Amino acid sequence: MPDDPTLRSADAGLARVNALSPEEFRAEFGRCLGVERWAEELRRRRPFSSRSELLDAADRIARTLTDEEVAAALERHPRIGEHARGARTEAEWSRGEQSGFSAGEAGVRERFAAAQADYERRFDRIYLVCAAHRSARELLDDLTARMGNDAVTEERVVAGELRRIALQRVERVLDSR
Repeated sequence: MPDDPTLRSADAGLARVNALSPEEFRAEFGRCLGVERWAEELRRRRPFSSRSELLDAADRIARTLTDEEVAAALERHPRIGEHARGARTEAEWSRGEQSGFSAGEAGVRERFAAAQADYERRFDRIYLVCAAHRSARELLDDLTARMGNDAVTEERVVAGELRRIALQRVERVLDSR
C-alpha cells in the first residue's frame, strides 16, 4: 500500500485497522458483532483518525440495528455459563468475558441457570448481557431485574448489551497483534 498520511498514526492498532483489505476488515469486525451491515458501514467510513472516531462510528451504527439483525447476532453468543467452544477468536473472547461468572459460587450459578431458563421461556431468546468484569451474583441480579421488563423494553436492553459487547470487542481488535 502506498504511504498515505491519513493512515499514519502513533496508534499501531488503528493504523493496522485502517490498512486492512475490505475482506480482512469484514472478517475482523464481523467477530465483534456478527452483523454484516454494521461491519460494512464501518468499513466504508475508513480511514479513522483516532480510536474514539472508530468507536463512535461503531456505536452510532450499532444503534441502528434492526430486531432481525439483533436476533441473528444473538445466535453467535453462547448462554452465560455455557462457555463457547472452539479456538475461534469469538469463542476465546466469550470465555474471557464470562470468567467472572465461572468463578462464582456454585449456588449462585445454579440459581442463575434456573432464572436463565425462565428468561428464555418468557422472551424466547437467550439472556444476553455484557458480562465482562461482572460476578455471577451481579449477573443474577441483572437477570432477575430484567425479568420485570416488557418485551419491547427487553428488546432495547438486549440491543444495548449487544452494542456494549461489540464496542469492547472493537477495542480488542485495536489492541491485537
